[in-house]
Amino acid sequence: MKSQVPVQNEQDEREPGGRDEEVAISIDSEDSFPEGGLRAWLVVASACLMLFPSFGFMVSIGTLQDYWKQHQLSNYTSRDIGWIPSVFVYLALGLGIWVGPLFDRYGPRWIALLGSTGYLIMVFLLAECKEFWQFLLCCGVLGGITGATLTTTSLAVVAHWFKARRGLTQGIAMMGSSFGGLTIPLILRSTFPVYGYRWSIRILGFIFLGCFIIGNILIKARILPSTATKRKAIISLSIFGDLRFSLLTISVFGFEVVLFGALGILPTYTTLSTNYPPDTGFYLISILNGVSCLGRILPGYVADKIGRFNTLLLMIIFTLVWMLVLWLPLGEKSLPALYCFAALFGFGTGSWMALTPACIGQLCRAEEFGRYYGTLYFIASLATLVCIPISGELVEVVGPQAMVAFYCAVLGLSLISFIFSRWACLGRRWIVKAKV
Repeated sequence: MKSQVPVQNEQDEREPGGRDEEVAISIDSEDSFPEGGLRAWLVVASACLMLFPSFGFMVSIGTLQDYWKQHQLSNYTSRDIGWIPSVFVYLALGLGIWVGPLFDRYGPRWIALLGSTGYLIMVFLLAECKEFWQFLLCCGVLGGITGATLTTTSLAVVAHWFKARRGLTQGIAMMGSSFGGLTIPLILRSTFPVYGYRWSIRILGFIFLGCFIIGNILIKARILPSTATKRKAIISLSIFGDLRFSLLTISVFGFEVVLFGALGILPTYTTLSTNYPPDTGFYLISILNGVSCLGRILPGYVADKIGRFNTLLLMIIFTLVWMLVLWLPLGEKSLPALYCFAALFGFGTGSWMALTPACIGQLCRAEEFGRYYGTLYFIASLATLVCIPISGELVEVVGPQAMVAFYCAVLGLSLISFIFSRWACLGRRWIVKAKV
């Protein structure tokens, strides 16, 4: 079933011929999408490359958090150190409320360039950090602000080129984040003993530089902003008047608690256990993020066939079941079970990250995608600000099992909210077999 999107009465301004970027094609943005072609797929490739350093570093931050706990910040608790990645992820997602509307107004070119430059500065400065406040300002604040320009812009630009295949293409773009989450911990695992902390981070910086150069060359908007889009306020919370969007936002808030809480605490979770080798945390994060590649593509492909909301609903249930069956009872007792859980959890959460933008796209016009995406994650990102410190406190004070039970409860509440969001999309009717 197609989403019930309010249609604006005004027509997009048309230009004969092309201009730069912005040589964006002047067409009705909702009636004609390329759905393929060299230019469109190059944009997907650019988004994938930009998400490798930004989102990829974000989802592998737990490996650095664990390293800091054992070295530079050994005098601090896991809860205190958790504020560094929490601020980083919170700003990277939450500042989308400004970046999204700016993208809708001006396109991606200069936003992506400035963000890439600032992000590289952050990485090379991170190699020099020694004190807690330096890590917090560099990784948390600077990394979060510049990361917001990259994550929001990369996903929003794909929505300009695809509609019917948006679930698949945004899943492919998000593969950059899962590939980053797979390779970054393995790179650090190999370089820390050989080159030390400073050069290990610098090596990441040079890899990120190559991704940014190619990504900035290939990125390109397609839809010229309409006059109405330019006149809208940068921040507009009125879109929460849409019940579908509000309930989806509540669900994604829960997703963020579970996903980034687990990513941030898994290495520490295994370090505190005497049953597992010391390198288990590195491998868990790599397995989780590696398998999430499949979670981004396969459910995305299926979602374009049976509906984005339908597929995401199934994947929430899939993830919750494995958390209850494997992580809760066996996480502290069986290393094979923990590795198996990491793979299944990665597949499930990978689909969340790929399908959430596709679901957002069903609730708005393409030229407003940046505004809707940024506003939703402005609220959802509040979860990331507190979930990692809370996880660190739970795992140290009441034990790992209580922490896992807390995550299961949060995901269960998110599932209920998402079911009602789907209900609202269907005109507040309970229709099981509808495509939505």
